[in-house]
Amino acid sequence: MRAHNERLVLTLIRQVGALPKAEIARMTGLSAQTVSVIMRALEAEGLLKKGEPLRGKVGQPSVPMSLVAEGAYFLGLKVGRRSLELVLTDFHGTVVGRQAQAHRFPSPDAVVRFATGAMETLLADLPQDRRTRVAGLGIAIPFRLHDWSDLLALEPGAMDAWRDRDIAAEIAAQCSFPVFLRNDASAACGAELVFGDQNRPRDFLYFFMGFFVGGGLVLDNTLYTGRTGNAAALGSIPIGIEGTTVRQLVDVASLVSLEKALKDGGHPSEGIWADCTDWDIPEPILDAWLRQAAEGLAYAIFSSVCLIDFESVMIDGWMPEPVRARLVDYTSEQLFRISVAGIDIPQVRAGTIGPDARALGAASLPLSERFLVDRNAFLKG
Repeated sequence: MRAHNERLVLTLIRQVGALPKAEIARMTGLSAQTVSVIMRALEAEGLLKKGEPLRGKVGQPSVPMSLVAEGAYFLGLKVGRRSLELVLTDFHGTVVGRQAQAHRFPSPDAVVRFATGAMETLLADLPQDRRTRVAGLGIAIPFRLHDWSDLLALEPGAMDAWRDRDIAAEIAAQCSFPVFLRNDASAACGAELVFGDQNRPRDFLYFFMGFFVGGGLVLDNTLYTGRTGNAAALGSIPIGIEGTTVRQLVDVASLVSLEKALKDGGHPSEGIWADCTDWDIPEPILDAWLRQAAEGLAYAIFSSVCLIDFESVMIDGWMPEPVRARLVDYTSEQLFRISVAGIDIPQVRAGTIGPDARALGAASLPLSERFLVDRNAFLKG
């Protein structure tokens, strides 16, 4: 019970910010004495610190307590179809170290080699007394990678090695801390829950625009991953059927389709993978892709909202903020243009994490496992 209550307090402070003991007791329903014991323990463990006393009220001044950035560290590995990235974050979720490597396509051997080497580099940069505060490694990876050889324009069987490999277990065998694994798009959605703007709806659908578009589903402030961990596989959602041909969202709203448009137009495409903050793309090609992607997203949103009546949609991805803003606007316009009778149109908004969402989502896995409880565990209001 004490461990649960400690996690409850840490979760509340992460979500709300620095709080005095009395406010924590009020919001959690725990007794003042219990809260005092918990706060002393967490401060002694280096997870919480005192702030400046708040004066001006009757009685003793209250002292807000906040998270210590150096209290814990987390590793997050993003396995992408064009690159690998490992980040080291502190307790606040700030990236304090990063290693990356580009590739034509991921192989299990290459991922394990990169992860072990990059971890060694990042941990060597930490002061010796902080290395024991690394709480774990999370891995964000597309599921069923062996199914994607054709869309990656690879020879048949090039991805078959992924069928029988458990890279989480292989990497864990070389670590002194636990290793967790989640679908990359679901992990990105999890980053929004843990590190994103806390002023958001309780239910929302989430899209992440990467090499392939993917998604996540949040119900009552909780990420729903389903029986196999692949729930809200939005890239696979059908958006048009002609005869025996089925078009899927992945065909029109993925960065690989933008890459193809650039190549077909005789333009270099490497820039969209090398730099996600500033794209040098001819406007006609970019605008055509954005409008096509927005139309696909709109149909996918309507299909989804027919099943679950969520109030909001978040769109994020590997792209510059101005490009993401245009995609959000175009998608909202499309929803009103093709509105469906009997269905309320959800609000479309930009995600608050950005291109690092998958890596940060991976890092959030050990953080959540060790230090957090469900958002609904404390009293509302």
